[in-house]
Amino acid sequence: QVQLVESGGGLVQAGDSLRLSCAASGRTFRWYAAGWFRQAPGKEREFVANINWSGGGTYYADSVKGRFTISRDNAKNTVYLQMNSLKPEDTAVYYCAASESARSGYSWSRSDLRGGYWGQGTQVTVSS
Repeated sequence: QVQLVESGGGLVQAGDSLRLSCAASGRTFRWYAAGWFRQAPGKEREFVANINWSGGGTYYADSVKGRFTISRDNAKNTVYLQMNSLKPEDTAVYYCAASESARSGYSWSRSDLRGGYWGQGTQVTVSS
């Protein structure tokens, strides 16, 4: 089993930056594709970014492209989401996800993570 724990969320002002971390357990995590989703109140959970097992391939939703960067440090079993130029519309609960079978390099839906793993989420609030 793989367990994912997000951290790093908080309250920031528009234009500020924040880095989220996703700490994973499980010795096979280094071989898993991983990514981030977010869900705002009253909205459906939406895809943010993903990264392949080696960290050499990434994909971003258009809404965050150029502002957010996903990365991973497999030696630390950790995935990161660096968020720059934050906007109020970025306010959401951010969830880390990982899958042994999901293909990275394209936008993920919830169904793509079927059989995968999810963290508990961390709140990001961006004030204007």
